[in-house]
Amino acid sequence: MKLLLEQLKKRRLALGLKQKDMMLRIGVSRQQYQQLESKGNPRLNTLELIAKGLKSELMLIPQEKLNIVKAILENDESLAPTLKNKDSKQSDENTLANDPWKNLLGGDE
Repeated sequence: MKLLLEQLKKRRLALGLKQKDMMLRIGVSRQQYQQLESKGNPRLNTLELIAKGLKSELMLIPQEKLNIVKAILENDESLAPTLKNKDSKQSDENTLANDPWKNLLGGDE
């Protein structure tokens, strides 16, 4: 839970918001939000409100995809070629699916 609360605070600060700004965004007082951010155990519906107020989404990420998601969020250049290769393979597959005769004769005709 502590990691989630740290992420909420980090996102709020990234948006340049103060705790009191959350009152207008989600309808809780600064004190309530401060307690929630520091040591709270929010309900799911409260987390959804907070996420919306922080222009974010709540998601369940499969553990096997977690490193990829973290790399994208952190803009990790070391995984970028891997992700680009996957995208280009999908693009090639889509091209072949749309035009199975493409490059059959070796040219780009």
